[in-house]
Amino acid sequence: MSYLEYRVQSIPTGLQKFLYFNWALILLITAAASIGFVMLYSVAGGSFSPWAEPQIKRFALGMFVMIAIGLVPIWIWRNLSGLGYLASLALLAAVEIMGTTGMGAQRWIDLGFMRLQPSELAKISLVVLLAAYYDWLPLNKVSRPLWVLVPILIIILPTAFVIQQPDLGTALLLLIAGAVVMFLAGVHWGYFATVIFAGISTLVAIFQSRGTAWQLLQDYQYRRIDTFLDPSQDPLGAGYHITQSKIALGSGGWTGRGFMQGTQSRLNFLPEKHTDFIFTTLAEEFGFIGAASLLVIYLLIIAFGIAAALRNKDRFSSLMIMGIMTTFFLFFAVNMSMVMGLAPVVGVPLPLVSYGGSAMLILMLGFGLVQSAHIHRPKGIR
Repeated sequence: MSYLEYRVQSIPTGLQKFLYFNWALILLITAAASIGFVMLYSVAGGSFSPWAEPQIKRFALGMFVMIAIGLVPIWIWRNLSGLGYLASLALLAAVEIMGTTGMGAQRWIDLGFMRLQPSELAKISLVVLLAAYYDWLPLNKVSRPLWVLVPILIIILPTAFVIQQPDLGTALLLLIAGAVVMFLAGVHWGYFATVIFAGISTLVAIFQSRGTAWQLLQDYQYRRIDTFLDPSQDPLGAGYHITQSKIALGSGGWTGRGFMQGTQSRLNFLPEKHTDFIFTTLAEEFGFIGAASLLVIYLLIIAFGIAAALRNKDRFSSLMIMGIMTTFFLFFAVNMSMVMGLAPVVGVPLPLVSYGGSAMLILMLGFGLVQSAHIHRPKGIR
């Protein structure tokens, strides 16, 4: 089937589009977000303000965005992928000029009604452009050096902006998500082996550069590494976050202390309890069962996404869905590892659960693209 034939034949009409929505995926997304509403209500001491109510409104807006994007034929988003990528780069550049600062980092643009974090948009626009690139590129050129250089540049440009903010966690997510799309597109494994070797060498250089004139990381980033390796070195300073997080995780047991009964969050021992460390609040109040339930919901979302990608015979759609699902997986995998002390604290929110406008809306935009690919896949594969 030619691409033009695909464009014509794959567009349902009228109410058919609503029937073709992946409603199981929508229910799972709503379930995860609802857990977030409950936890934000709890950490506010039984009040919908200041966090739960705005989050519910943002999710409602995000749901509208997802449905609106899903109704648009996927080939349109393919054709707009370059423009979306350039827009995200422009916004990242604007952060350097007019961005607002919070917690020592300049990552946001104040729009009045919300603060936009352009690096969140870059996570989606990056994988969409890479999927469009590999859909355009003939398979026999995928591993040729010249054609490998193009996606590397596509990945490096937004990553460089994000590192300057500084936001090492998001930069790593951009690198990994981009690499996964390249691997799935068929780039030879030898390139990845080279990058892994270079990464190990870079890590050695990072540690060797500490305290020198050519220090590669900020001091606070080195402190995060120290805290990760041994939080007890500074339990009331740099190690405070992870120490309190582990206490909250352990105190929940199997069934938890009960809704709104978590001492770590209620007594404000747990910092950033409504954003990066909200998973520990869930584990403290609902125990292992509650935490595992959220993880199961996340894994089901990934499973439905992978199934949609495998059923879709359009190369762009398949690669795009896998890239978005990889980004979603990295979100919760890094956050959960971080709060459990298995990874350094890098400021990655828990998707659909942590309080935040940009992350919620951009993630729903990504799910909208997944829905568009699902609805408009070629006939005979429904």
